[in-house]
Amino acid sequence: MKTLGIIPARYASTRFPGKPLAILGSKPVIQWVYERSFQVLDKVCVATDDERIFTIVEDFGGLVVMTSSEHRSGTDRCAEALEILESRDGVKYELVVNIQGDEPFIEPSLIKKLIDLFSDPRTQIATLASNISKTEDIFDPNKTKVVTDINDFAMFFSRSPIPYLRDAERIEWHTKYRFLKHIGIYAFLPDVLRRIIVLPQSQLETAESLEQLRWLQNGCRIKVGYTEVEHIGIDTPEDLHKAQSLIR
Repeated sequence: MKTLGIIPARYASTRFPGKPLAILGSKPVIQWVYERSFQVLDKVCVATDDERIFTIVEDFGGLVVMTSSEHRSGTDRCAEALEILESRDGVKYELVVNIQGDEPFIEPSLIKKLIDLFSDPRTQIATLASNISKTEDIFDPNKTKVVTDINDFAMFFSRSPIPYLRDAERIEWHTKYRFLKHIGIYAFLPDVLRRIIVLPQSQLETAESLEQLRWLQNGCRIKVGYTEVEHIGIDTPEDLHKAQSLIR
């Protein structure tokens, strides 16, 4: 299976402008993501709309394409990058992996796990989840929860606790049910990626501000893999400071 990893990278960020270019150890964050992703994918490309990011990726020898500044999500940016690369290089990819540009410690094993989920021929989109072990995380709206069917396909994603445990005290919820935290990394069949970006926003997507709900409402099958690998992202300058200690 010929695989393409795309790392959408914007300069603008409410909490941490320019974080793809922030220096972690001796390298920018985006370079960490690129190099770790490259270990398990046939090709990796950064998709950006910013000249500063474009230049820095070229400087460290990475592949980068310039995309529109009008995209509403990283998924849309991935789709444009896919079209640019396939048209330019005359290559057809069988799988596209959307990798967050602010995760310098992304484990190659997680990307491999995503790819392996396509051994189920029903899988159109793959993503990951991990167990929630703390009560406060169940009720944290910044941590998206997911519930799955008996075949590990997503049924719903929410910022609220799902499911609701009617007959248990909230402090006990994490001991009474296996709550799952969604990890925001996706792999797509290319034709599915092309289809979902032209779908109009759905009411559920707007309500929860979660684009994957649009995909579910339109009948996409999202396979969920499970991992206990620690998931570390850089959302704030404080996160970057903490990350510095991990590489010393």
